[in-house]
Amino acid sequence: MRIAIVGTGYVGLVSGACFAEMGAMVTCVDIDSSKIDSLKNGIIPIYEPGLKELVDRNVSAGRLEFTTSLENCINDVEAVFCAVGTPPDDDGGADLSAVKSVAHTFGKCITRFNVLVTKSTVPVGTANIVRDIVSEELALRGADIDFEIASNPEFLKEGAAIKDFMSPDRVVIGVEGERSRMVMERLYRPFLLSNFRVIFMDIPSAEMTKYAANAMLATRISFINDIANLCELTGADVNMVRKGIGTDARIGSKFLYPGCGYGGSCFPKDVKALMRTGEQFGYRMRVIEAVEAVNESQKAIVGTKLKKALGSLKGKKIGVWGLAFKPETDDMRLAPSLTLIEMLLKEGATVSVYDPVAMNECRRRIGNAVHYASDMYDAAVDADAVALMTEWKAFRIPSWSAIKKVMKGNVVIDGRNIYTASEVNSEGLQYHCIGKP
Repeated sequence: MRIAIVGTGYVGLVSGACFAEMGAMVTCVDIDSSKIDSLKNGIIPIYEPGLKELVDRNVSAGRLEFTTSLENCINDVEAVFCAVGTPPDDDGGADLSAVKSVAHTFGKCITRFNVLVTKSTVPVGTANIVRDIVSEELALRGADIDFEIASNPEFLKEGAAIKDFMSPDRVVIGVEGERSRMVMERLYRPFLLSNFRVIFMDIPSAEMTKYAANAMLATRISFINDIANLCELTGADVNMVRKGIGTDARIGSKFLYPGCGYGGSCFPKDVKALMRTGEQFGYRMRVIEAVEAVNESQKAIVGTKLKKALGSLKGKKIGVWGLAFKPETDDMRLAPSLTLIEMLLKEGATVSVYDPVAMNECRRRIGNAVHYASDMYDAAVDADAVALMTEWKAFRIPSWSAIKKVMKGNVVIDGRNIYTASEVNSEGLQYHCIGKP
């Protein structure tokens, strides 16, 4: 089976490589010629564990190829996946300009029945917009060609995307007709044979499912952070509270880890877009509004703790451990570390940073405003305080005695609650975390 995937960003490239691994013949398309040239030369534009090996293997096998022209391959494929970006626009909604561009190209180029599948995260109702654009392009050509629209939102976690794709919790597919359902069933047959849950539904429900899923996960994070902040004031221990409520089967323990807030490309964007969708339909998403408000304030909590522990930050040196918004990625979009660094620099502090993967991304974003350390110990040299912002495995078991020797001060802020007070305090360091008095 042959398919095309437009967009070689995180979703498109991972999806293309994984579909190829399952036996499909995949053409990945991108208008960025430099990105396509890099991919042809084996250079992967994003960091994702195992992705380069997967891409290389399927390129060598002839199942995966790259091009800048959808027009040149569209009539060789049975489905075109739209996996382009939908960044937030000025009012918080999703910018659909790239999605619309794909729809225009699709309508201009198809010569036989084809399915246009939206894999990008898009608001409810986008399928109608896409269908109208394709129909308009066909009308301009005077062409009477059948097509169908489908929705296949992705639920990949950065850092575990390949495993998520190959062994999914569920695959959600919205279809408008029997022909598109048959195409999608053929493509996902390997998953059906492996007894993974492939859920067919109408397109508006599929579009909503993506936003609802991310909004629920974001809600759990903001909820436990709200509880953590109250625990600090009341003398309760949020780690005990988390265990106490997480053992309730109706609640569960996932996404109930207190910390310095969520970031990345999905949760912040999708929460805003869901609120915007509500506004467009005259409905206020009050719970989601609170989720966003809590998260915005939570991203400043490490800076607040530093100021409380050190007083004035002017002239102080702060070591920052972790830059990516989560482990196993170099993605710093809306990362809490950026909120902290901006605040520290504004307060007149000197900042030394280290991340196992995201150093180049940090340089791209903020240049030489900070010192780039060679490792976590180097970041702590002469520091008045160190702050953990990303829970990389490399940070899990540091030598606190070595850190005490190189630090000027003694303050440790654990923004992800991965350490224990006893191990840090035993070396004469002052430990602060989230949600404990």
